[in-house]
Amino acid sequence: MIWLTWRQLRIQAAVVFGAVAALAATLVVTGPQLADLYRAAGSGLVDQVSSADQALYYTGLLVVLAVPAVIGMFWGAPLISRELETGTHYLAWNQGVTRTRWLAAKLGLGAAASMTAAGLTSLAVSWWSSPIDRAVNGGGATDTYFPRLDPVAFAARGVVPMAHAAFAFVLGVALGLVIRRTLPAMATTFALYAAVQVVVPMWIRSHLAAADQTTVPIMTGIPISIQEGAEQIVAHPEVPGAWETSQQTLNAAGQPSSLPSSFAECLRTESGPPTVQQFDGCIADLGAQGYQQQVTYQPAGNFWALQWAETGLYLGLALALAGFCAWWIRRRVT
Repeated sequence: MIWLTWRQLRIQAAVVFGAVAALAATLVVTGPQLADLYRAAGSGLVDQVSSADQALYYTGLLVVLAVPAVIGMFWGAPLISRELETGTHYLAWNQGVTRTRWLAAKLGLGAAASMTAAGLTSLAVSWWSSPIDRAVNGGGATDTYFPRLDPVAFAARGVVPMAHAAFAFVLGVALGLVIRRTLPAMATTFALYAAVQVVVPMWIRSHLAAADQTTVPIMTGIPISIQEGAEQIVAHPEVPGAWETSQQTLNAAGQPSSLPSSFAECLRTESGPPTVQQFDGCIADLGAQGYQQQVTYQPAGNFWALQWAETGLYLGLALALAGFCAWWIRRRVT
């Protein structure tokens, strides 16, 4: 069964592992130069990275983020749905192979290959990007590069991509088993995996480790922006490498409060957005009234705690889906 399953996956696996090998070779060639630059420049590295290395940085992010989705669509979804469409599953079952063993071989080998591909990709990209990540965590500019805890970079670093790949693969298998048609199963796998990748960082990840809070005065000199017109303020305290998860404005008594209507009136102009001087004046007036901004954030030191917690979450979902597949194939597939 393992040999037959491998024959089904060998072409897709060759394409993915070939692409991973090509990317890794490129990173190995260019990585030492980036590491040397970091040793010389420290956190100033972010201002000295070449345009080619900057492009490679973003390419690495995209590749790691794409690998689990590709695996779910092109490895997981067709693995069983194609056999159910053509009826070839009867051949295996009529030769003394139980349904559970047949499914276990496919899930086990596929999940192992998926985690290996995603793990190797993440390892190569994380190693190459580590000088930039250290520079950003040390206080380097983050307008071009992401801190490791940023939702975009987090899913492309550490061990989490392996869990994402295992989940995407088993999700594809489960949908192929239920839908029984390859193309609809592939499309549904991509849609559901993408939805989960939005839901987890927005509503779940920030609760997987204890967050920190800081209260900063609303005053000029602190990076502050406004959202939704003039109804919400966003402050960015100097906490290098942190991931800001929520904001709350406090009044002079230290209680949660909305912004006063006078702030919106202060910013209102007839000729368009307020000037820098006008904006600073309005912020200064707000600070004089005692308003502060409470910022909740995940500190850079929580990176591995969040990594392991999210890895456990996705592996748990993958195991639950595998259990569903075992139940479905015994009770619902004829």
